[in-house]
Amino acid sequence: MKLSLRQMEIFLNVVKQGHLTHVAKAMGLSQSAISMSIKELENILGRPLFDRINKKLILNEVGRNFHDTIAPIYKRLEDIEYEFQNTEDKGTVRIGASTTIVDYLMPPIVCRYMSDYPDVKIQLKEGNTRKIASMVKEGELDMAFVEALEKDSDIISERIGFDELIVVTANKEYAEGVYDLEALAGERWVLREEGSSARETFLEYIKEKAFCLNIFLELGHTESIKSILQSGKSFTCLSALAAQTEIEEGKLFRVNIKNFNCTRSFYALYHKDKYHSDLFDKFLGFSKEMIGEAMVCELCNAK
Repeated sequence: MKLSLRQMEIFLNVVKQGHLTHVAKAMGLSQSAISMSIKELENILGRPLFDRINKKLILNEVGRNFHDTIAPIYKRLEDIEYEFQNTEDKGTVRIGASTTIVDYLMPPIVCRYMSDYPDVKIQLKEGNTRKIASMVKEGELDMAFVEALEKDSDIISERIGFDELIVVTANKEYAEGVYDLEALAGERWVLREEGSSARETFLEYIKEKAFCLNIFLELGHTESIKSILQSGKSFTCLSALAAQTEIEEGKLFRVNIKNFNCTRSFYALYHKDKYHSDLFDKFLGFSKEMIGEAMVCELCNAK
């Protein structure tokens, strides 16, 4: 076989980066070496992979087909190499989690696992559900835990638990009684940013009720929303898990909404082409079990 893994690596990086100078800098090579590698690859295949337009390399139809063919093969080889550098109880796991999960579920999971297996390193990335799913798709994460189903053919989604969304406020007068959500729609509401599962689940749930919510502020983190609530008379909808401590301390109050039953599922995500090492399977199973236990405790507390 004349094709080399190095040529594939350079080709994939050129497609991803789009500029030879960026690829050369990232790989520690000269720009001429990158250019020569691409030309050699095209000579081996007997056809150009890029159109050279205005001094730019534009992937043509042959190049797109070649990329789609070798990208999963190269990723598979990377995973195999990674597997042989790691054992079941030694190595690094790249984890992603959406905001509620990373704040309220992942810390005890990570701490307990690293305590039980001190030779395992865990890299944890945080973001909203949309961002984390994108990182799984691009192979930047080994697995992720999010609050919404990801409808992408490249990603496997496993339901691992359920979460209740509740309406809360710092205004104590709403701690008693039952309210119609529509009657509160004109109050000031603080929600998460677009791409957040809590926001999208809540807005989808109330969509059929045909009233407009007065969203006066959007923030990127649940903790920020809780701080805003405690400094003024406003409302939000968030995970019961996220509000549990503040409700117990009397800093926030759950608003009983008539006929309001808004829930969402938690999912484990991983790429369909992801190589399942022993370490991958062991950490995934451990995390799913602990999240499941936490959800059972949340239901018990709610009752």
